[in-house]
Amino acid sequence: MTNMPYFKINWRGQNMRKQQKRQAEEIVSLLGKVHEGIKKAVDTGRCEEAMGLLAQCQESAILLGETIEESEGEGFETVPLLEGYCEKVYQLYDALGKGQEVNGAKAVKALRKALIPVENSVKNNIKVRMEAVFLPYKASMWDSLESVWKAAEEDPDCDAYVIPIPYYTKNPDGSFRQEHYEGDQYPDYVPITRYEDYDFAGRHPDMIFIHNPYDNYNYLTSVHPFFYSKNLKQFTEKLVYIPYFILGEIEPEDKKAVEGMSHFVTQPAVIYADRVIVQSEKMRQIYVNVMTEFTRNISADRKYWEGKILGLGSPKTDKVLNTRKDDVEVPEEWLNVIEKKDGSWKKIIFYNTSITALLQNSEGMLAKMRDVFQVFRENQEQVALLWRPHPLIRATFEAMRPQLWEEYEEIVKEYREAGWGIYDDTADVDRAIALCDGYYGDHSSLVRLCREAGKPVMIQNVKLCAKRMG
Repeated sequence: MTNMPYFKINWRGQNMRKQQKRQAEEIVSLLGKVHEGIKKAVDTGRCEEAMGLLAQCQESAILLGETIEESEGEGFETVPLLEGYCEKVYQLYDALGKGQEVNGAKAVKALRKALIPVENSVKNNIKVRMEAVFLPYKASMWDSLESVWKAAEEDPDCDAYVIPIPYYTKNPDGSFRQEHYEGDQYPDYVPITRYEDYDFAGRHPDMIFIHNPYDNYNYLTSVHPFFYSKNLKQFTEKLVYIPYFILGEIEPEDKKAVEGMSHFVTQPAVIYADRVIVQSEKMRQIYVNVMTEFTRNISADRKYWEGKILGLGSPKTDKVLNTRKDDVEVPEEWLNVIEKKDGSWKKIIFYNTSITALLQNSEGMLAKMRDVFQVFRENQEQVALLWRPHPLIRATFEAMRPQLWEEYEEIVKEYREAGWGIYDDTADVDRAIALCDGYYGDHSSLVRLCREAGKPVMIQNVKLCAKRMG
């Protein structure tokens, strides 16, 4: 038979993916349509054209059989059915080649009779396998995806890939300054795939999960533009956005409070994702209200946002509630700070400094930090301070408060060299929450997480420090 252009399913592994099965079904459907062309060619005496179409059917069926064997294993039940179909195709091809009289309607009926079992087998016997890809960028934010990844990883019919992606800190003019990649900072039990090693276009995963909502609209950092939600949408059946943060719960009717947090909602990932998973049903109502108003001049109506945004809860809460104090590994240098002379533990206070506080009252905040450290240093025999600054503070100062970076860096240096407190710049915020006896610091998503974990919370007031020092 002559060569023909064909459609190869690019897949190797155990069981077909949804997309590959759909392609297989499309090939079978296409064969049925070609049969009609064969009938017309035979009935009008165009034997060479009919033979050419038969050659295409034969080669497509052979290729489909090879592809099924690659994914389902040799001898899979659909393959013998394809061989039977190919035999019918060859018999008709041979008869035409020998100049025998052929009835087009009867010939195509025989082909169709042989194809129907193939069609049924592809539809009913080939098991679909899902592929889910998780794209964290900062390791410290992995907890916003982890419980979803674990569910996918434990599903025997799903292949889950964790692919940390590169991100950049920005210059004040918005240009990219430095590339960062944190693929080596994830827990040992999380298998990591390098982003260069995954073919997004070729594999076309069924689902992609992201936690970065900003695309190019973040003043401090940006993931690589390839991983903007607007671009990722073309490489998957379903793009799912889960925020890396947890917001304080507010009432949907509180217009002032909603207005104050609406900038978290009107971001590219909310627009381009097929599903958005938020922390609660109240937050879902807020997202729906905000996005309905935000897109009122385009086709997206309230019903669209209600179907797209789901209030299923945050994986961050799952992670906090599942991380127990007795299970975490405490570094030796931390134990030197935590343990009393008799071996018992001091009370541990989780001190959190946020980006927002530093931007809103930079110099006052630096003075407040010095004041806090002095108080805890004086009481170090009873209380251990665990300071965990926001991981993007350095990028924030360098991009937006460069004149204060040197002073901030000096504060960090003095604190770390003194050795009486813990400085936590690791990716594992859940360990800090599990270990601490209480939270002190700025308003942030960590406040809600600590409360969920049953830890008392006290919010610092930078103005109190400023008054006392004045």
